Order: sequence, then structure tokens, then C-alpha cells
Amino acid sequence: MPEFEIFRTLPEQIAARLRQDILARQLKPGDPLREVDLSKRFGVSRGPVREAFRQLTQQGLLVLEPNKGVRVAENPSDEVRPLVVQLRRTIEVFVLNSIFERVTDDDIEVWDEILREIKAACVANDLKSLTDHDLRFHQAIIQSHDDKDLFTLWQPIAMRMMMQYNRLDDIMESYREHKRILDAIRADDKRAAIEALSTNIQ
Repeated sequence: MPEFEIFRTLPEQIAARLRQDILARQLKPGDPLREVDLSKRFGVSRGPVREAFRQLTQQGLLVLEPNKGVRVAENPSDEVRPLVVQLRRTIEVFVLNSIFERVTDDDIEVWDEILREIKAACVANDLKSLTDHDLRFHQAIIQSHDDKDLFTLWQPIAMRMMMQYNRLDDIMESYREHKRILDAIRADDKRAAIEALSTNIQ
């Protein structure tokens, strides 16, 4: 099964494992993380763990506090979450609107492959895999834009939202929503695609 991203360094691999644990709620908001414990877990020195902490802090999943160490970030409050949702919608709708006329068959093939992985995760009721592939689908949209700074803006917002993944009542709805996005793109229906994308981000 494809991973969320292509790994190039040891810290990236450690960060990806910890990110999966956080998004699958195996590590919960407020849980402390210690370099020495994770060094033993992954069989590495503390340097790669420290770099993984830095990456995950930039992504909004970890918080580093002086004299308190590193802990898993808290979920957005009920008051703040609507703002987080709106920020993510604004970025993704902007990107899809910008790239729509130049989407290629290769782009659609990439999204279709990820969609198959989303469906398989839903069928297996595999939340960890589903969160990975859900993020991959949206990341592929964002990274289709020429301005790569948009990904830097989008990533921590999307990560914080995924910490409260709300597909537990009907997990197959995630697949259906992503399929509606891709079906509309295939049909060259920008309005429907944007509407489906907006509906999916909640």
C-alpha cells in the first residue's frame, strides 16, 4: 500500500510514523513525547528524532514548550474550528479554481489511484490508512498549483483538521465525497467540483 509520501531521510520516516499515530489517535492531544523513548523505539540516535519533532511542529501536530518538552498539539477549540475549516476551504477552492482548465489525464490518474486507496481503507474500516490517503488526495490538488508556498500555508491547517477526523459514523461517506469531486473534474464541471470539494472539507 503506498505511503502518504516518498521518504528520503530518516527524520522524514520517523515524522511520518508519528504523524500516522497522531492522526489515528494512537497518540492523543496533550500526550508528551520524549526523545530518549522514541530513539529506543526506532533504533536511532536522538538527532533524527529531534529533527522529526521540528518537522511535526512546523506541520502543527506537535507543540514545543520551554521547560515542558514536546507534546501532541491540542485540537482546535469549538470556537476556532470553524475558522480553520474556512481557511482550508478557501485555499483548496482557490487552487482547484486556478488549475481546473489545465488538469491533465495524468493528474486524474493520480487522483483516481488515491481514490481507490481511499475506498479500500473505507471497506477495511482502516482509519489510519484512510487519513493518509485522504490527505494525499487533497495534497495532490494543492501541489498541482505552480505557487508552492500554498502548500506551506495549507499543510498545518489540514493536519490540525485531520486530528478531529469526523468520518466515524459512516466511513464510506469519505469515499463517496472524494469520488464526487473526481467525477465532476472528469465531467469538466468546475462548479460541481468546487461544490463537492467544499462539502468534503468539514
